[in-house]
Amino acid sequence: MEMTTALWSFALVVGLLTLTPGLDTALILRTSALGRRRQAWGVVLGIQTGTLIWGTLTSAGVTALLTASQVAYEVLRWAGAAYLVWMGVGMLRKRGTEAAAEQEESVEGGFGHGWRRGTLTNLLNPKVGVFYVAVLPQFIPAGAPHFAAGVALTCVHVVEGVLWSTLLVGFARVLRGWLRRPAARRVMDRVTGAVVVGFGLKLALAD
Repeated sequence: MEMTTALWSFALVVGLLTLTPGLDTALILRTSALGRRRQAWGVVLGIQTGTLIWGTLTSAGVTALLTASQVAYEVLRWAGAAYLVWMGVGMLRKRGTEAAAEQEESVEGGFGHGWRRGTLTNLLNPKVGVFYVAVLPQFIPAGAPHFAAGVALTCVHVVEGVLWSTLLVGFARVLRGWLRRPAARRVMDRVTGAVVVGFGLKLALAD
C-alpha cells in the first residue's frame, strides 16, 4: 500500500468516526449555542490537540503501554471517568437565569478555558488511545518511516475534525436566539450535562 492510498483509506475510516455523534459533538454544540464563540473554538482545537498527541504517541510506540499494562489503562480510565462526571454534574447544577449566565461567562473564560476542557476530555479518554494503537499501524505502508507516516495520518484526522467542527459551530450559532431564553439555557445545560455524565459512567463501567 502506497502512502497516498493509505491517506485516503484512513481519511474514510476516521471520517466516519468523526461524523458519529458523541461527547465531542455535545461539548462543541453546547458551547457554541450559548454564544461563546472563542471558547467553542478553544474546545475544538483542544480536542484536535488531544487527537494529535494520541497519534504522535502511538507513532512513537508509547501508547502501546495502554494495551500492555492493565494498571496504566485503569488509572487513565478512572481519571477520565471522574473528570467527565465532575464536568457533567457542574453543568446540571447551573442556574438558568440571565444574571447567572452572564456570571458564568466571566468566570469560565474564553479560548484558554475551552482549549483546556477539550484537550483534557480527549486525553483522559483511554479508548482514543486504544483506537489509535489498534487502527493506525494498519495504515502505515511497509517501508515508510513509521513515525512520520503515523503523524501524517493523524493530521488527516485532525483536519477532518476541524472541518466537521466548523459546521457544528455554524449550526449552533443559528440557535443562539432561542437559547438566550433562561429556560432554553437550562434545557441545554441539563441535556449536555446528562450526556457528559453518561459518557463518564459508561467509561467507568466499561470492561
